[in-house]
Amino acid sequence: MRHQRVVTGVSGSPGSLTALHRAAAEARLRDAELWVVLAWQAPGGATRLGRHGGGAFPTASCRAAAVERLRAALDTAFGTVRPGVTLAGLTVRGTPGAALVDAARDADDLIVVGTGSRSLVRRLRPSVARYCQSHAPCPVLTVPPSPLQAELDSVHRRNLWRLPLDLRELAS
Repeated sequence: MRHQRVVTGVSGSPGSLTALHRAAAEARLRDAELWVVLAWQAPGGATRLGRHGGGAFPTASCRAAAVERLRAALDTAFGTVRPGVTLAGLTVRGTPGAALVDAARDADDLIVVGTGSRSLVRRLRPSVARYCQSHAPCPVLTVPPSPLQAELDSVHRRNLWRLPLDLRELAS
């Protein structure tokens, strides 16, 4: 007998951690396994020429770094209190959207993905949520960023542009 899966991706960003918490809640509701996927790619492609000639890029060290990032994301999200469902962590070499779609192979699985902010800079990169919605064989639940994230982004923009703080904003 096959168990239903709730598949989500993590990158360590606040948006991915919000999606991870929603995925854990969905897995509890459905009595499903929670599959947490971290996709990674080697810098410079599959192989890279070194300063002194050729040689393969050390993919083993990239894979080990990805495993550490996955552990760190799970620790940040859950700490010592685990989500209360069967948890599987996967590190996959590839793009995030394709990794999530490949992990959710059955029609009764569920992909939970964060939408992230849609700032001008972010619009230039492909959307993982849009990729999953277009290619997944199962339902895709998109989780918007926390309203607090929008406030934090606003503060970062103000600091980047060195704009003065309006003290009246603190009173609201």
